[in-house]
Amino acid sequence: MEYQKINAETINKWCREGWEWGTMIPHEEYEKAKFGEWNVYLTPTKCVPHDWFGNLHGKKLLGLASGGGQQIPIFTALGAECTVLDYSDEQCNSERLVAEREGYHVEIIQADMTKPLPFADETFDIIFHPVSNCYVENVLPIFRECYRILKKDGIFLGGYDIGINYIFDNNEEKMMYPLPFNPLNNPQQYEDSIENDWGIQFSHTIEEQIGGQLKAGFTLTNLYEDTNNTGKLHDLNVPSFIATRCIKYR
Repeated sequence: MEYQKINAETINKWCREGWEWGTMIPHEEYEKAKFGEWNVYLTPTKCVPHDWFGNLHGKKLLGLASGGGQQIPIFTALGAECTVLDYSDEQCNSERLVAEREGYHVEIIQADMTKPLPFADETFDIIFHPVSNCYVENVLPIFRECYRILKKDGIFLGGYDIGINYIFDNNEEKMMYPLPFNPLNNPQQYEDSIENDWGIQFSHTIEEQIGGQLKAGFTLTNLYEDTNNTGKLHDLNVPSFIATRCIKYR
């Protein structure tokens, strides 16, 4: 089975089991957003600064691998015209349920972001891309596609695992795996990934992720680091994620 299909099925399972990033926001949170009280996340614990977005009213926004009924409802409440692309049945269904509950329109596309994105050039003003490229072996084509479908002066917001998580065992006590972590090239990593219900994940360096955005043509305007939301690395305040804000200037 292709690893993307394994990951889609894994995320569906996590959602059915109550995964934090697959839980729909309540009605009250949607209502608060309409009155300016809101936060969204690209990484586990730090809220994205509001000034990274600018005025969202009337903007065309793509939530890339951002299903689950969490961020897109907030952006809709703030006046954005939203599209979400995700390959998980459960994540897409959650988006649909929140939209029906709150009475707004969202375009929901179930697709794999490792393939060419099904949008015309210069379609969107903003792309919101929370941590998800850890489920993709080669990230540069994603950055190139995001650059293509953003309008001039469009904003690309992304969250990224920087790789340190993949060194450790489940309890974050023992260093077990060499980097890069790539189960497609390492039979032991593949076996452990299936056995531990991790899906097929890949470590990526800062060079791949920030460098990849620069190679695609983006200009980096801001960033911040973040930790896991639980565990020993979090307790020791070890940065394991990064969020970036980039602009397409040309």
